[in-house]
Amino acid sequence: MKTAIKIILLTILSIPVFGQQKLQAFKLNELILLDGPFKNAQQTDLKYILKLNPDRLLAPYLREAGLKPKAASYGNWENTGLDGHMAGHYLSALSLMYASTGNMTLKNRMDYMLSEIKRCQDANGSGYVSGIPEGKKMWAEIKNGDIRASSFSLNDKWVPLYNIHKIYAGLYDAYAVTGNLKAKKILIKLTDWCVDLVSGLSDKQVQEMLKSEQGGLNEVFANVYAITGDKKYLQLARKFSDNRILEPLLQNKDALNGLHANTQIPKVIGYEQVGIVDKDSSWSNAAAFFWNTVVNNRTVAIGGNSVREHFNPANDFSSMMESREGPETCNSYNMLKLTKQLFLSSPSAKYVDYYEETLYNHILTSQNPNGGFVYFTPIRPGHYRTYSNPQESFWCCVGSGLENHGKYGEMIYSHDTKALFVNLYIPSILNWKEKGIQLSQHTGFPNQETSKLTLKLKESSRFDINFRYPSWVEKGTMTVYVNGKMQVVKCNEYGYVILNRVWKSGDVIALKLPMHTKANFLPDGSDWVAFTRGPIVLAAELDTLSQPNLIADGSRMGHIAVGPLLPLNNAPLIAGNKASLADAIKPDNSASMTFSAAQIIYQPRYKNLKLTPFYNLSGKRYVIYWPYTSNEHLAERIKNISVYEAEKIKLETATVDLINTGEQQPETDHNFKGEQTDNGLFKERHYRNGKGWFSYRLKNNNLQGNKLSITLANEDKNKIFSIFINGKFIQKIELDDTKDTGFYNEQIEIPKELLTADMELKFVAEPGSSIANIYEIRLLK
Repeated sequence: MKTAIKIILLTILSIPVFGQQKLQAFKLNELILLDGPFKNAQQTDLKYILKLNPDRLLAPYLREAGLKPKAASYGNWENTGLDGHMAGHYLSALSLMYASTGNMTLKNRMDYMLSEIKRCQDANGSGYVSGIPEGKKMWAEIKNGDIRASSFSLNDKWVPLYNIHKIYAGLYDAYAVTGNLKAKKILIKLTDWCVDLVSGLSDKQVQEMLKSEQGGLNEVFANVYAITGDKKYLQLARKFSDNRILEPLLQNKDALNGLHANTQIPKVIGYEQVGIVDKDSSWSNAAAFFWNTVVNNRTVAIGGNSVREHFNPANDFSSMMESREGPETCNSYNMLKLTKQLFLSSPSAKYVDYYEETLYNHILTSQNPNGGFVYFTPIRPGHYRTYSNPQESFWCCVGSGLENHGKYGEMIYSHDTKALFVNLYIPSILNWKEKGIQLSQHTGFPNQETSKLTLKLKESSRFDINFRYPSWVEKGTMTVYVNGKMQVVKCNEYGYVILNRVWKSGDVIALKLPMHTKANFLPDGSDWVAFTRGPIVLAAELDTLSQPNLIADGSRMGHIAVGPLLPLNNAPLIAGNKASLADAIKPDNSASMTFSAAQIIYQPRYKNLKLTPFYNLSGKRYVIYWPYTSNEHLAERIKNISVYEAEKIKLETATVDLINTGEQQPETDHNFKGEQTDNGLFKERHYRNGKGWFSYRLKNNNLQGNKLSITLANEDKNKIFSIFINGKFIQKIELDDTKDTGFYNEQIEIPKELLTADMELKFVAEPGSSIANIYEIRLLK
């Protein structure tokens, strides 16, 4: 049955492409995963996908089209302003998983959803279709030139451009991956609606709109051009490309510090796609520069980047080491999309090396083996991850998570017109029907350092097979055998070993890929170290504290692992000679990738810690990065950490609620509202200020919090503003003309009669003045 489905899919797919990549990816329906961790993750994701109710996901679309929903909308982000974003992700996930597995239930769901979406589009009458609450009214304002944009809102709606991008992307995937023509028609009509939406707006007005997070709209519009050939869509893609990010990249400048990371990565995917379809090397080069600076200067060992969703300073990773909100899964999802594009356009083993690192150590680990997806992966030693609940959690990383584990086959192999490329060493079967080639790859990697590939051909023929020579295999140690005979191994300019011969059915290629252990320090050069075995990040289980929310609830901040932090002075350290740390990692059992490091781990309270692949440690507290010092400075390092950490933990323990102002998710989670307000960055710290007012909702469970701590900067002068709690004035702040510099905390007692479990905190500028930059707000015990 599955073979028949694959033949149908291969027959109906005929998508024109403008612009040419050097390599082509195989379609997912040309691949079958064999038993191993990726097949297991795929099947777990399949179960999660099938647990979701399409009618609940579609409810916002029917409501906004004036039709009666067939079921109640889901909660969480799905009914608090980002209504409908999950349906787009779900369409993509159905398409990818159907192509990968041939499961007809998935196809039937996809067809049903497309029929319902078309019904909504027809009811709207304009080509528009979305679940954005009161979206039609908002778009009418924008069409008339009334544009009120900030980083996470547009015309008082929560990132509507980002939201609508998800249905665009879902429709495109339904067509591009499965060949569904209904999806193509809906997509083109929706794109025509957008052409009309901005037809009367200047480029400057559209750029103003693009202050708001927009997902990868420029990529989608470039894809629509690719499947139609109509240049109006290419013009739309360029129009929806944010020049504020593009211009520095065109000049090879890294201006990313402090920016919301997952807002920028999809834009860059769009720059690359425009570069491909319009043969614009400058835009492609900008995308490649972005990739290089993020991967080389901003990425940790698991392949992820950012802290609290933002790019930390490239020369200071301390915030990531201290935060419970580490790399975001969506970032890696999008970095892999960009990596795939760049690799196919400009083949290089470096792209696949990063892809592999991130696939094993972030994407694979972002799904609980029992189901559930991770938003943040804390890098702080001794912390843990929180997993989504299928019926309650609808974060962005749930949407991208549904997609991640259904497309593991997309980069295992690729090809040009004549040659086959073996990129990843993952157990799988490739059917290259066009060439009459079947390739079966059997491997226990990474538990085994070998892979065996067997050919089945319709007829003997001469062609190239290219095998990636991974960066983690030392030069001269990769060996290749054909039918038991060792081959001469030489790398081409791509970093691949080429075998060219007349191949016949039954030929067997055996690879030996010796792994070694490596000590990896952070890109900023600071004294933190992680260990890898080949491409696999090794971590230690550290279950010394409880994890109160391993499975998230439906609350707005349920995706954050809110359990107690392990004081860093209680975390184990690595002490020894920096040059020989990796030599101290000794295998206990090579078959299970378990290692000991007793010679270099210092921490009396933890005995016999074992290192194992990070992807084995779901539901555990763990250590990926370890504080490092030499043996001579061990006592000094312990003392310094203890003094520093004592103040941090004291503040953490006293904090009832915390708002990192000017940052998207913390403000959204605290129900931000405001008028005449803006956000920005000063000395690598985010802030919010304004000439009008802004407010948040503070959570004060058990009424423990009775004091506000507000972080200000001495450089901010001659500002006067008032603070209100639940509508009651509590204090006026007047900043004088001080000559001091630096940050300080203003502490304000809250009258007992104003203490409630859910408190409105409001800042109001005095007439003729403005609200100072507010950098952080804490509600303290």
